[in-house]
Amino acid sequence: MSLPMPRGFEKPYAAFLFDMDGTILNSIRAAERVWSDWAKRQGLDVAAFLPKMHGSRGVDTIARLNLPGVDPEHEARLVTEAEIADVGDVVAIPGAAAFLSALPPDRWAIVTSSPLRLAHRRLDAAGLPLPKFMVTAEDVKVGKPDPQCYILGAERLGVSTRDCLVFEDVAAGIIAGEAAGADVMVVTATHHQKMDTPHPTLSSYDEISVRISADHKMFIVPKAA
Repeated sequence: MSLPMPRGFEKPYAAFLFDMDGTILNSIRAAERVWSDWAKRQGLDVAAFLPKMHGSRGVDTIARLNLPGVDPEHEARLVTEAEIADVGDVVAIPGAAAFLSALPPDRWAIVTSSPLRLAHRRLDAAGLPLPKFMVTAEDVKVGKPDPQCYILGAERLGVSTRDCLVFEDVAAGIIAGEAAGADVMVVTATHHQKMDTPHPTLSSYDEISVRISADHKMFIVPKAA
């Protein structure tokens, strides 16, 4: 493991909630191609802008810029269509497909800032299973770091967020998971620099497996090195 599994992760979980981009699949190259083109058209400093767009809904990312004469909803739709058209380089995080397939279908959900059509497109491109339950950009009024997406994910699974483990990769999502009252696992597979976080980290799903108890609770089990 990237960090020793703390004692708190010996507890049972009713459900797992997964962010998508950067957490179960890697779409960084494709996303940055599309967003770089958009930022250039707006006259933005691309290098300064790109780190700020990860983990948030497109409409929220654009709205935060307060660009004169720019309609965030219209521009976000254009970006989404461009992202749907470009799924080159979208691949699963190592071990993610096997780990997700080992989970009971009614015990996990994807909670993503991506719109539904883009989420389906990227999951298909990465060869990952379509979940029974999903929360996407259209399902919430306010995106991450607001916790409502993770609260809604837990509600759809019929569990409390306090009985959930959230898998995330960026600050906005981590804050959302924390604010929802869930435990958080930080996936570092796409990180170029070490993240300073109090949460346990995971560089590959090949590092863990799941154990399901007699009462149908799930435990994270670190695999032997």
